[in-house]
Amino acid sequence: MRPFETSYLKFGQVSVIAVQGGLVLGPPVESLRLTLENLIRHGETRIVLNLGGIDRLDSSGIGLLVKVLQSCKSAGGDCKLTSLPKVVAQTLNMCRLLPLFDVHDQDDQAVASFG
Repeated sequence: MRPFETSYLKFGQVSVIAVQGGLVLGPPVESLRLTLENLIRHGETRIVLNLGGIDRLDSSGIGLLVKVLQSCKSAGGDCKLTSLPKVVAQTLNMCRLLPLFDVHDQDDQAVASFG
């Protein structure tokens, strides 16, 4: 298991956040929630989440992904997912949440899709 880490890059109007480790209840979810809420509060509502480094996902992690999507959309933006590991894609699919998200293979595809 990897330690939980995030990194942030900005491409024009789009914020790209890469996430590594387990997106699970406790400090990991809380840390990402605070980062994302701060971005949205400052008007950054075009967000790409690169989940390629996620090795575990629980219900609180899933809840955070859905909440961020709703927050971005209600503020006129969107939250797109990239580099989904099998465990994340399967979990979101099982919960019937995968169709809610715009999913891309690469960050640059997701950034470009904002137009």
